Amino acid sequence: MKRANALVIVVGLLFLAISPATANTLVSTSPIPGAALESAPSAVTITTEFPLMDTGNEISVTDPTGVRVDDGALMVDGVNAVIGLKQLVKTGIYTVNYSLLAENEVPLIGSYTFNFLEPTVIATPAPEPTMTPTPSGNNLGTTIFVLGLLAAAIIVTIALSLYARKLYRDR
Repeated sequence: MKRANALVIVVGLLFLAISPATANTLVSTSPIPGAALESAPSAVTITTEFPLMDTGNEISVTDPTGVRVDDGALMVDGVNAVIGLKQLVKTGIYTVNYSLLAENEVPLIGSYTFNFLEPTVIATPAPEPTMTPTPSGNNLGTTIFVLGLLAAAIIVTIALSLYARKLYRDR
């Protein structure tokens, strides 16, 4: 009976100690797979289920001719991996390839595509330069006003110093 109880306890502990296998999965991407974009994105963002490691991750974006259009600056922040893009100039299907590493997980490797539809360029008229008025030189009225303020300040300063002298003498 003791052996049966010990066996049940050992088997029970084994079931509790063994955790089910999980794999890192994509939660979202930006741009989304298969999207038809009329405005060029400035970056590609991939969000995963588990936090990503700081090193060992890779994302590349190629244009319809296979030329890389990402800027190579991959930033990892928790579950998000973001890579900047150069200016997209070609219409067509762009491919995003990724290899992302989460701690104690199998690498998440895959690819997806999005379609960039270059918008038609609408010609905008060039702005015409406008002449800004130049400030005029000295104005006689302004000069008289400033000199009047200066004279008033001098008179007030003299009056206050005489008043202070009188208060000091009266003590």
